[in-house]
Amino acid sequence: MSSFGINVFDFGAKGDGIHDDTQAIQSAIDFAAERGGGRILFPYTKGGYRIASPGKETYNGRIVRAQLILPPGSANIYLEGEMPCRLLNAYQVRPLDSIKNNYAPTRFGKGRDNVCIFSDWEAPEIHDPTERPWSILSTPEGDSCRGRFSRSMTSIANLDFRVYMNTDKMYPTQSAVNLQNSSRVNISNSQFCLDQSVGDTVLGKELQENPCHTVGLMTSGDQNDDNVLNNVAVQGFKYGLVMGEHVVADYLYVHNCEEGLVFHDCSHLTVINHVVAQHNTVIVATTHEDLFGHMRGPCNVEIGSVNFESGIGHKPAISQLRYGVYDPENRLHGQMRWHKPWDAPEFPVFGAEDFKVTRF
Repeated sequence: MSSFGINVFDFGAKGDGIHDDTQAIQSAIDFAAERGGGRILFPYTKGGYRIASPGKETYNGRIVRAQLILPPGSANIYLEGEMPCRLLNAYQVRPLDSIKNNYAPTRFGKGRDNVCIFSDWEAPEIHDPTERPWSILSTPEGDSCRGRFSRSMTSIANLDFRVYMNTDKMYPTQSAVNLQNSSRVNISNSQFCLDQSVGDTVLGKELQENPCHTVGLMTSGDQNDDNVLNNVAVQGFKYGLVMGEHVVADYLYVHNCEEGLVFHDCSHLTVINHVVAQHNTVIVATTHEDLFGHMRGPCNVEIGSVNFESGIGHKPAISQLRYGVYDPENRLHGQMRWHKPWDAPEFPVFGAEDFKVTRF
């Protein structure tokens, strides 16, 4: 244990992108849990931290479906990389001749200049939206409140989580981070994405519609306490961020998701300052069923501004805008403003009769 806190190197992590660091990181997490919480440092490495061990279905008899497990407990476990992430800048197919227009072909390799935790385990496919998804990191189901909380608080900063995508399928079968069973969540300067470009001139392929109900980041379930997100990016999942009540967020990036910001129940107010949404099928949505066991309820949401690009005319085809807001049951209450920097203004809304949507 260093003066900073708990260093994953002290538990055998290599961070070279070759060795399987699953057990070393899990040992650091378990040590923090046993001592009553703490900060776990991930030093920057060029290779990144490889998570290769298969996910576990249960933890002490409770469902978890994760490769890395945050044990139940009341103290805060804080996972922190060495420096804030450089957030997404590759989100669509860029043809080679687009270099003439100052666009570069998309590349999205592992490691680079972020502290990266990447999985190369292909999770089993789950097509039932009410079932718990597989994820890189999660806390097991507990017994507290409707959110079935087992942890009181989880914090993540300066970390880049990347999920494996089989390029024969061109969709992920695993989620990045699932914190639905942590009653408090604090996330900053982090991103949750795929280990491949969603469309790449080298692969000659593009992201496909996903039969698996994957999530970039899932925050706390219903009857939670505070959830704070600051400078957070998601890319490439069926659902970008799945959220409930008591969420306060500032500067969210949501790219290439079938549904970007998804709300299940916000009886208490959720407030988001600014969203950058590029090439999503739907930007703001309410759940269509009891997604991952979350109950459907009223969603009181204030979104200060959404700056978006529709993706129309660009690949991946699945990332072309259909709806700015999709709320067929009219569960959204509140307001939001949208801005499109070029082309004809368009922000299709379906339902959302009690949600005021205006152009900036």
